[in-house]
Amino acid sequence: MLGVSASGPIGTEGALESRPVLVPGLPRDAPQAGARSVNKGASPVQSAERNAWAVLAAVDGLGPVGFSALLKRYGSGVAILDEAASPGGPSRLATTPAGDDIENTTRRSVNAAVAKSIADAAQRAGETLERMDALGLQIVTAADAGYPRRLAAIEMPPHVLFVLGDPLALEARSSVALVGTRRATDAGRALAARLASALVSAGCTIVSGLATGIDGAAHSATIHARGTTVAVIGSGHAALFPRIHKRLAASIVASGGAIVSELAPDVRPTHGTFPRRNRIISGLADATVVVEAPARSGALITASWALEQGRECFIVPGPIDAPASAGCLAFLREFAGSARIVAGIPQLIDDLGLADHQTQPGVSTNAAATLVEVGDAAGRIGRELVLGRATVDELVAVTGWPVASVLAALTMLERHGLAVGIHGRFRPAGSLAAADPATARRRSSAHT
Repeated sequence: MLGVSASGPIGTEGALESRPVLVPGLPRDAPQAGARSVNKGASPVQSAERNAWAVLAAVDGLGPVGFSALLKRYGSGVAILDEAASPGGPSRLATTPAGDDIENTTRRSVNAAVAKSIADAAQRAGETLERMDALGLQIVTAADAGYPRRLAAIEMPPHVLFVLGDPLALEARSSVALVGTRRATDAGRALAARLASALVSAGCTIVSGLATGIDGAAHSATIHARGTTVAVIGSGHAALFPRIHKRLAASIVASGGAIVSELAPDVRPTHGTFPRRNRIISGLADATVVVEAPARSGALITASWALEQGRECFIVPGPIDAPASAGCLAFLREFAGSARIVAGIPQLIDDLGLADHQTQPGVSTNAAATLVEVGDAAGRIGRELVLGRATVDELVAVTGWPVASVLAALTMLERHGLAVGIHGRFRPAGSLAAADPATARRRSSAHT
């Protein structure tokens, strides 16, 4: 990447040794943010440099191009903050040329306003790092040996990742991004859950964006399948979006996964932050799978990033008149030679080269065991939900049971996290969301 060599920030070998170990504004007894599992054994110099990068990453208006140009000019993050804190430093920072054009001072990577912001950040470095530490964030920089190798291989990777949870989740043996629309259909959510569970059984970590709809279904199913999932968010950790997924985010971390952002903790989401995070979603994965995407869906931006990054891209097709499939079908038509069709779950596993890694017989076995635990009545209603019966009237008609019996069974399923009811319609949740409809159909027929 720009401004970083194999051994760290560009500069003479060992140049950091002559620099102060402490970041300007950081007391000697202040916590060293990010000095946890991924960076065990880091030297004081390495910790100081990591902290400097974290402070710079929190500067509003300093993007990856400007960050890279400053690193190229000054050799390290600590040196940049030293300059910013010195008399006349902001003015000198603002003369940083763009790119490699050292002679052309009319083209600059850092304007006066950003230079002043860097100077202000240098003065508040201790407060900034204490905030990150209080939130439990780990800092991983592109100069760290623990920086995710897949992400390091893309063009202009993030200089800094703020990670809540286990950073090692970002370096899984196999990793697949599973994304789609926020306005998912029940069938789309169910398919996302089945795909996630099947990929977990093949040893994959699931990467997605923590959004409602397809993303949430993928994360939830991964957790219920006892897999590892990584959520890349389009905000800072303290401004988590959507707020409705706060509990899901906590479950991701508790199950050994991670919540990742390139944005400082208090940065609020905007329309521009989500396309930025999409390149990280695809960059952390070997392949990206899009389940449902209407026209102009953000999931298609992730698919485009995957192709641009040289990663595999798979699209689930759908009915030609279904709005949720419009973007998927258009993408397959436009990138016919690059994007591939998901022809079925076993076929996807095979296309990904993961067939030999499957360790579980399939998600239907897990779902069946779950339904046995809730009893025959709730089990029957659960199978009908998997088959798409969504209302009480539909469930009464197919079972022939009284309304009270159907409602009691639905209540049992909801208490066990196996069903969710919204505006009078019910759909499978938890491990039941990953159930195979074909298996449910056979079992339901056997009980009629």
